[in-house]
Amino acid sequence: MQDPRTGESTARNDASALGRNRVAPSSSRMLTSYMTDVEQLLDEQQWEAALREALDLPQIAVALSDPQLSVTSERLKAWCDEWIRPVDPDRNAQCTDYARVSEMVLSRTEIGEGATVPSLALKRLRLRRLVRTPPRGFSAGRTASFASQGTGAIETCDILVETARRWYAQSAVHDQTVQANLARLAVLR
Repeated sequence: MQDPRTGESTARNDASALGRNRVAPSSSRMLTSYMTDVEQLLDEQQWEAALREALDLPQIAVALSDPQLSVTSERLKAWCDEWIRPVDPDRNAQCTDYARVSEMVLSRTEIGEGATVPSLALKRLRLRRLVRTPPRGFSAGRTASFASQGTGAIETCDILVETARRWYAQSAVHDQTVQANLARLAVLR
């Protein structure tokens, strides 16, 4: 149905009124399965496991962008600064949540002076290469029914999963290094 004043679809107006533009899932089966697993863990109220997996997403993204699959603290910080942010910071009252999530990622990651390969995170990503992608099942709108202990994990995981989806859709899907590394991980045994 169209809005008679603007000629735009009312569904598009309703989505923008909600202020939540969902990014389409990535076309990488491994990344999609990884992010779906985070959502599944949230659905099962396994807060610590979901948080651990979600906090690895920035390291995975930075490693996939590097030919040697390595991460430096500078590149991780630059990735967080660029990608962990609201879609429209001027209209988002939760900017502090995004800053908190960036700080969590950076403080959790122990990277020395040189580059390191996040082997455990990449191994967990690689294990998802042959898994069928189940439909996305977790809805952040259901958080009211969960105990307050899970609310922080849900918010953090939601921010990181949406960030990873946005990164893949807007950048990584066109990045030859990322695509080559995903292919490399898919054939490793």
